[in-house]
Amino acid sequence: MTQFSNSTPPREVLKRLEALGEHVRIARVRRGMGTQEFAQECGIGRRSLYRIETGEAGVALGTFLTVLWKLGLLDTIQGVANPDGDEHGKILEAARRPERVRARAPQENDF
Repeated sequence: MTQFSNSTPPREVLKRLEALGEHVRIARVRRGMGTQEFAQECGIGRRSLYRIETGEAGVALGTFLTVLWKLGLLDTIQGVANPDGDEHGKILEAARRPERVRARAPQENDF
């Protein structure tokens, strides 16, 4: 695995966070909600909402999910880290399986 500093996530992560933040902002604006009003409805501060919408990396996952829930978008994350979509993990798991499984010996049931 690649090591990185705790203070700076990889560039790909930062780009994804910015995109997600922009999606949240668009969803909020489409609903005609201001930042102060929406933050209060989510039970978070306006600064936290700003940090989400600008893609800052230090926002708690629970806070982010609460915002998605309030927007009615919580179900959109169903595919995130879904083990059914983890092709690499499935290949590694299959490689660890034994190639052959020994058949059970017949049991004698003489009563």
